[in-house]
Amino acid sequence: MTMARGGTFEEMFTITFIIFILTGLSAARVPLEAPLGGDKLQSRSHLEYNEDAHLTARELITKYGYRGETHRVETSDGHILELHRITGPKGNGRPFGKPVAFLMHGLLSSSVDWLISGPEKAFAYMLADHGYDVWLGNARGNSYSRKHKKYSVLDKNFWMFSWHEIGVEDLPAMIDYVQKTTKKDKIFYIGHSQGTTSFFVMCSEKPQYNDKIHAMFAMAPVTYMKHMSSPFFRILSRFDNLLVGALEALGTYEFKPTDDFLNRVKTMACDEEASTQPLCENIMFLIGGYGTDQMNKTLLPAILGHVPAGSSARQLLHYAQLMKSDGFSRYNHGIWENLKKYGQFSPPKYDLSKVTAPVVLHYSLNDIFSHVKDVDRLEEQLPNVHSRLRVPNPKFAHLDYMWGVDAYRLLYNKTILMMNRLHEKHELED
Repeated sequence: MTMARGGTFEEMFTITFIIFILTGLSAARVPLEAPLGGDKLQSRSHLEYNEDAHLTARELITKYGYRGETHRVETSDGHILELHRITGPKGNGRPFGKPVAFLMHGLLSSSVDWLISGPEKAFAYMLADHGYDVWLGNARGNSYSRKHKKYSVLDKNFWMFSWHEIGVEDLPAMIDYVQKTTKKDKIFYIGHSQGTTSFFVMCSEKPQYNDKIHAMFAMAPVTYMKHMSSPFFRILSRFDNLLVGALEALGTYEFKPTDDFLNRVKTMACDEEASTQPLCENIMFLIGGYGTDQMNKTLLPAILGHVPAGSSARQLLHYAQLMKSDGFSRYNHGIWENLKKYGQFSPPKYDLSKVTAPVVLHYSLNDIFSHVKDVDRLEEQLPNVHSRLRVPNPKFAHLDYMWGVDAYRLLYNKTILMMNRLHEKHELED
């Protein structure tokens, strides 16, 4: 595709991407300490006022008439994670005896993802309405999980993780805590995007956790990435080695653009006279795919008030490495560091044959992150695929799993019906 002002879309994006790295991350290289929930989150300065953009996950739960709780878990390597629980609507707020649903967000996101669409549309509220004890996880480094027993977010060592550590440290710690609190031997796991990646890491590296899962619902699963068409990650994979050195030199280990940076990118890309103006018309493509008819524009202020929620730079770089390697493997530190860490020059591949928990694969045709052919390959590697379901809308994109106007009808209702049947079957077997 050639842009109206000359140059390919990818060339235009490359220019913008380089400016993004040099101006955005260097401006954001001193991250701020963030409170563990409770206080109001900062909204983007350019957004029109929207109350939900200013509320924490716990405050959103309470605002819409549900009973919520905040819990904290410490991982074996010292990260302190915050979980949010919906025990039910106010009229049915006691969690005792309810089946447990654990929801895990995607990259640059948080527990709020499952709440933003509001009652009757957001998956977390729908599950609570249908009698589930709902737990929302938060990965290390996001808005709610920025504490460590030893390090502050100003320390390099705080950020030395990718989604591998989320899989082998965060998920096991949270799942163990949920099971201990609820006294349930099995839970339902629902993951979106990176929430699926980290699950497959957990169950391949710590296969004992397969026995703790009723079923795993993989929404837009991401493991193999040969066919991913996200311009952002395509460029990132081309420059990953260069960027590792640049980020190290800048002392930048967190990926969380500042408000000032977001405003500058918006001005740079969308100004009528800017050479990169065509990008403005393609922002939704960069985020969620061309042609989506599912984006609820009235939700954008609330979404942008909470996203991006923060991550390590390594989380993005690890995905970029998968694109280059055409495999599903651990983080590539370079041949000599790999030799020290892994005892071999290349990073080990994850053994997906060890993921024996029942898995339901949800995919869509307009997803630039989770391509159908990559989902096909994942399905071939998993030994216990319960079912594979295509979202029946050809324009349904990656972020529509969270905020699509018809997600409740096309995806959530069907998922809850499957969960109910599996729970009933488990109860009969017991």
